[in-house]
Order: sequence, then C-alpha cells, then structure tokens
Amino acid sequence: MGFLTSMFKQKNFMFKLGVVICAGWLLLALLAPLIAPADPAAQDLSQRFQSPSGAHWFGTDSLGRDVFSRVLYGSRISITAGLITVAVSFAVGILYGAAAGYFGGLLDDILMRISEMIQSFPPLILAMVIAAAMGPSIVNSVFAMAIIWWPNYARLTRSIVISVKGNDYVTASRLMGASRMRILFKEILPNSIGPLIVMCTLDLGNAILMFSGLSFLGLGVQPPTPEWGAMVSEGVSTFQNWWISAFPGLAIFTVAMGANFIGDGLRDYLDPKLRSQI
Repeated sequence: MGFLTSMFKQKNFMFKLGVVICAGWLLLALLAPLIAPADPAAQDLSQRFQSPSGAHWFGTDSLGRDVFSRVLYGSRISITAGLITVAVSFAVGILYGAAAGYFGGLLDDILMRISEMIQSFPPLILAMVIAAAMGPSIVNSVFAMAIIWWPNYARLTRSIVISVKGNDYVTASRLMGASRMRILFKEILPNSIGPLIVMCTLDLGNAILMFSGLSFLGLGVQPPTPEWGAMVSEGVSTFQNWWISAFPGLAIFTVAMGANFIGDGLRDYLDPKLRSQI
C-alpha cells in the first residue's frame, strides 16, 4: 500500500489514468453478469444490425445479439487470457533466467541458446503455428503465447541476476554460510523484481492484443463465445455496420493503452534518474 500511495503522489497523470482505465475494465469484467442488459449469446434475428440506440447502446450484430453485453462478457476472456499469459511467462522466465545467470558456465550457455532459438522466430507467426497445430481454443492460444513470451523474461532476469550477484550483501550472505538457493531466492531475486514488474505491465497490453489477433484469425475463442478479437473479425464482413467491430476494437485499444501508461509510470518511478523529473 505504501508503494501505491507514493506512486499516486507523483505528478504522473498518465500513470493515474492508466490505473483508472485498467481498474475500470477489471471492475466491468467482474460485474458483467450484473451490468449486461442481455444474454451475450441470445439471438433475435428481428433485431439484426440495429445501430446504437437507447435499447442497444452498442447496437446489435448479424444475429441480433446485443454488442454491449458481448463486449462486457468478452472482457472477462480477453483480460484473463492476457493476465494468465503474462503470469505464466513471468514465473517460467524468472526461474529459467535466474538459474542461467546465477550458476553460469555451461548451463548458462545451453539455457540461453534454447531461449534464443525461440526468439529467432517472429512472435506472432510462431504463436499462430503453435495454436494451429494444437487446435483452436482459448487454452491452446494462451499456451502458444506463453511459449513465445517467457524467453523475454528469462533474458532480462539473467542480466539482472548477473549484475546483482556481485554486490556486497550477496557476498556477505555467502560468507555467512547461506546456501545457493537461499542466496538466490532471499537476496538476489527480491532485489531484481522491479524491472520485471515493469515488463509485466507493459506486456499485458501486448498479450491482450496478440490473443485478440489469434481470435481474429480463428485460432482462439470459437463462436458463439464473446471475445473482443473474434467480435472484430465478425464485423469485418459487414464493415458498413461499423459498431460491430468498432466497440470491441475500442475496448482492446483502451486496455492496451492503460497497461502501457501504468508500465511507463512504474518504469519512471523505479528509475532514480527519471524519478526526480516526475
């Protein structure tokens, strides 16, 4: 709480705006069953392609489904998929990179060559190949994204651990007889977490964008489940009915923008050179 309080005392308006945007979407996702005016899967062909109005705030789609309700329910899938992707990538990458950076030597060489092999492929193309090979589904799309994302965390963790493990407090712990595992998890990693948290917040928006992209291509969520990328894809075939794709697209944009604002604010706050300027 003290950290958040000190963050909000800064004059970084964009960080505060990012927190408001992301917190607002999280609240909407949690309360979607209470807020949504209609069943997101309920079809009414007599209400097809209704433009935004008081009855349907975001209009209706080709099957007469309420777009506003589908956007609200779609937030639960899109945001959750982004959070899970980042969390899994963070957990795998930090352990992988910490082992490479702390133990070094041949182990470091082998582990880094494996991560470089994954990073050598274009991320979106590799995610598409993995998701297509495993079959279109939410779980497979998240798994595909986690595979291509964890090397970024591994390489950052490795570089931080290498720079931190030579500090005096690490040497003192070693001289006092602390085990390697205790030094790594009690001394090194807690003092390396700052840049990784910043990377998580910046990656959240990118993860939501990529998951929506996979769903747009038919490799993620399958109809009739509401999801932002799939909804944008539905609207492409009837582009004259702009509201079908515009509102889920705007949702993707605002969440990605909010996450990036938070990441930029955290980066500025954790950097001593930039903190004095905010």
